[in-house]
Amino acid sequence: MFSKFLNIFKKKDDTNIMPSNNEPITAENFFNYDKSNPYEIRAVNLTKYYGKRKIIGDISYNVKQGEVVGLLGPNGAGKTTSFYITVGFVTATAGNVYLNDLDITKLHMHQRATLGIGYLPQEASIFRKMSVEDNLLSILEYNKALSAKDRMDITDMLLNEFNINHVRKQKGYTLSGGERRRCEIARALTVNPKFILLDEPFAGVDPIAVIDIQNIIASLKEKGLGILITDHNVRETLRITDRAYIMGNGQILVKGTPDEIINNPLARKVYLGESFTM
Repeated sequence: MFSKFLNIFKKKDDTNIMPSNNEPITAENFFNYDKSNPYEIRAVNLTKYYGKRKIIGDISYNVKQGEVVGLLGPNGAGKTTSFYITVGFVTATAGNVYLNDLDITKLHMHQRATLGIGYLPQEASIFRKMSVEDNLLSILEYNKALSAKDRMDITDMLLNEFNINHVRKQKGYTLSGGERRRCEIARALTVNPKFILLDEPFAGVDPIAVIDIQNIIASLKEKGLGILITDHNVRETLRITDRAYIMGNGQILVKGTPDEIINNPLARKVYLGESFTM
């Protein structure tokens, strides 16, 4: 069944086609984004029970290529469960997740990744004893359609895009928090995904690195990636989102642009606080 899904998307999508041999690999031709026909992830009427306890109930949200969407809320709101259903870690009790019109509800995370849905966990995922360069090459080597030159060209391009070329020979464990996060994001992009799902991207990084990551996310958006973020750092997240959903008690309570959410009385009451400012 999964091979059937994959064949459908291979026929529709040419984003993984490399430039001709005479054309160098650049960010512009690697991230081949058709703005007139963006892909979309849709979560529709999701419900999740653990035993008799309802965690989320009948919620829906979406994210398209070329936009940044936040999934926010207090502890226990259900945002992490909802996010993990989108990633493929958790199976919904009811409801569906779609990539365009393709139902991917029952697909595992690695199968969703093959369809272009990338994931970056909160915890450090860098290969600590590998160099930064080898962190990327180790993933690219799985793509047998790429020549050795293609793999190195993509690595060079991503290292330069994320300003980590100067640490390319350093081991993962020697990097600063910001450098590590940039390496992890660059590695996630080696497979040229359509979406990146970011779990707490601002956790464990210093204020300067927060600004750096915000700039990276803005850059990913410009390259045509759809980005879904869940994070407890609401101010940092709202500064870079186009839209956000505020959850509470397993429901979506408020949705809209950052300005709409900041000025919503319910959002202030249940989550932001009356004195919240950007």
